[in-house]
Amino acid sequence: MPTDKEIKKDFKKKASADPDKYYATSVLKEEGFERKQCSNCGTSFWTVNPDQDHCGDPACSGGFRFFEGTPAKNKLDYIEVWKRFSQLFKKWGYTPIERYPVVARWRDDADFVQASIYDFQPYVVSGEVKPPANPLVVPQFCLRFNDIDNVGITGAHYTGFVMIGQHTFVPPEEWNQAKYFRDIHNWLKQGIGLPNKEITFHEDAWAGGGNFGPCMEFFSRGLELGNQVYMMYEVTPSGPKELNLKVLDMGMGHERNAWFTLGKSTSYETTFPTVCKKLYNATGIKVDNDIMKRFLPYSSYLNVDEVEDINKTWQEVAGKVGVDVKELRDKILPLAALYSIGEHTRSLLFALSDGALPSNVGGGYNLRVILRRALSLIDRHDWNIYLPEVARWHADYLKPLFPELSENLDAVENILDVEKNKYEATKQKTNSIVKGIIEKDEKIEEKKFLELYDSQGISPEIIREEAKKLGKRVDVPEDFYANVAELHQRKEQEHATEKEEKLPLEGIPDTVALYHDDYCCIEFEAVVLKIIGNNVVLDQTAAYPTSGGQLHDRGTLNGERFIDVFKQGGRIVHVMENNPSFSEGDHVKGEIEFESRKQLSQHHTATHIVNVAARRVLGKHVNQAGAKKTEEKAHLDITHYQSLTDEELKMIEDGANKIVKENLPIRKFFLPREEAEKKYGMAIYQGGAVPGKMIRVVEIPEVDVEACGGTHLNNTGETGEIKIIKTNKIQDGIVRITFVSGKAAKKEEKEEEQIVEQAAAILGCDIDQVPCRAEELFKLWKKVVKKKKKVDSTELCRTDRFEGDIAAKTADILRTQPENIIKTLTRFRKEVDEASK
Repeated sequence: MPTDKEIKKDFKKKASADPDKYYATSVLKEEGFERKQCSNCGTSFWTVNPDQDHCGDPACSGGFRFFEGTPAKNKLDYIEVWKRFSQLFKKWGYTPIERYPVVARWRDDADFVQASIYDFQPYVVSGEVKPPANPLVVPQFCLRFNDIDNVGITGAHYTGFVMIGQHTFVPPEEWNQAKYFRDIHNWLKQGIGLPNKEITFHEDAWAGGGNFGPCMEFFSRGLELGNQVYMMYEVTPSGPKELNLKVLDMGMGHERNAWFTLGKSTSYETTFPTVCKKLYNATGIKVDNDIMKRFLPYSSYLNVDEVEDINKTWQEVAGKVGVDVKELRDKILPLAALYSIGEHTRSLLFALSDGALPSNVGGGYNLRVILRRALSLIDRHDWNIYLPEVARWHADYLKPLFPELSENLDAVENILDVEKNKYEATKQKTNSIVKGIIEKDEKIEEKKFLELYDSQGISPEIIREEAKKLGKRVDVPEDFYANVAELHQRKEQEHATEKEEKLPLEGIPDTVALYHDDYCCIEFEAVVLKIIGNNVVLDQTAAYPTSGGQLHDRGTLNGERFIDVFKQGGRIVHVMENNPSFSEGDHVKGEIEFESRKQLSQHHTATHIVNVAARRVLGKHVNQAGAKKTEEKAHLDITHYQSLTDEELKMIEDGANKIVKENLPIRKFFLPREEAEKKYGMAIYQGGAVPGKMIRVVEIPEVDVEACGGTHLNNTGETGEIKIIKTNKIQDGIVRITFVSGKAAKKEEKEEEQIVEQAAAILGCDIDQVPCRAEELFKLWKKVVKKKKKVDSTELCRTDRFEGDIAAKTADILRTQPENIIKTLTRFRKEVDEASK
């Protein structure tokens, strides 16, 4: 199969050979545009200017050329761009919709939304699900991390940006490419007030996600304002195939349109103008408008992704600006740092508000990259800038467009403060690490920078400053952060690769699941459709397959025991203990082990309850990152930026049991995906992406709503007492809460009582005196044993849990690590007794 790049290249040639078939040339001709070929790059373009011989791309036309007088008649600030755009497109028959969260919970192939079309992939684009409106426009905030090093320098690059999307999803007979193109052309003319002589259209092609089609880009004065993709074909092994549903995918830069109409020196000053002013005031930086006016037309040349020698390019740009390269760097780099801080904080505000967390894994890795880059730039310039305050400035400015950003500012501040503390801790260990490298006279090359950042979290700016203190010069690669993001993405992809064995079930219809409506459904009749060894597929079953973190049911078919149940596609497979005596086509009676089913259902419902209780206690950033439910116990992995305190655990447990005691009804029903998303939002995807046209919704009214396929109780009271056993941080940004409910909770309580009785017997005291007597024993052990003999690290690892307020901690240790404390108390008592003799 060819790559997307190869498909795009080949199709661009094909489309340009027959433009009337693939582009809205009739509209262009009506408007007086003429087709030409760029004298520099060879691209086919359309213009009304008879003397124009270049395509309008900044590389072919001399950079950005709109600063000394933008040709746009309508001056639109950042807030006004979307308001004007949505008003006009509503008039032209489109429905404006609210943005989707930038955290792409509905997808299993992406952490963040990178383009407005991500909102509608894969189900809307495939035609499986209806769009929320058709046609529609959306101001979608997106995150991309391939341009981190360019942010601030070029005046146009971002890690987070709003892509204004113009979309429609229709069958081929309803496709109206001329209208779609005319609408976006009318935006350029009526929306921002451009005459045709200031607009250049490029013929191009697009490929990605198994689809491809022609694309028309639109430029003015060297700036690409947007592009309109016509998704028409599917990539198949036998060649291109026309899509059943044709898709319009227009993406336009919100930031660029505001920048262009106002003609300011950088797009940051038009994207977050109030934030820029406050940053100037906080740092005392003043913009040299004369140099900036001369520099900005060529700033795009400093794109580190497109130049081989960045230092040489700086020299060339300095020559064009007419100043020494050192003077140019001294003027531009502090400003670039300031804009980067503002830009990165805005990206973090959106991501954290939508439920993401910085971490050392997954999408959170890149959030930490830009956060630490912002902090290191603050350190490097010795600025007094507090990122949570910058986030509040952004939220205040964006309130007319995105009021939801102001709702979670306290949580955003907490997260940024915790990350700052981690950053400071990293800085403290950097000195000795860098000193060791310098003393070895080891040259720090890019590979070493990447290794130190990836394994230790040490940014190159910190290394450079520490080396400077030691009298050494260290050169940081200009594209370092882009390389970090690419390295981590490659690691994630390698980690995700796994092999899956499958049974040959082609032609077997999907199994009807009978367990969705009532967890008490444990008896059923069915027809045997397929037997492969001891694997049995029925036409319908009440047996729940292992999925969604819930363990499978056990039971019998015609009295013969099945020990496992799993799902392959839409078929449910029963794994029999032995090869079955019945045959394909036979009718069988099935029965599920009810006690097991009930306990699993209690633990699954308890998972939903604990999840919402944790969100109420810790904040809206809490989401389910994973879960497992067995008969013995359950655990819930939540997104949270630090370990939980005893007080927080108690509040979560109390909150969960309050929901249980309220005996609230639990509703389980199916909705079309688009209806469920419209009614409840994307937060329903707590357990990850859910496939299919129909979504099963599990709702505790006024408390919680999730898309979930597991077995659930009929009301919260059936859950029984929820008892949190322990909590631990399983990875950066993920905290695990282990708990039991129902019968398992009673069993846990009984075992706890036995442990406490055992501890009381060792200590020779009543049960209620165990914590205090344990503290006394520990103090005595330290006095008569620890000070007289060497204790190895393993013993210290166990005993240092008793340091501090022993009486307060002992009860928790008894509950979370009973085996450890009983062993430790026994050893303490024995050694104290021996020492006393």
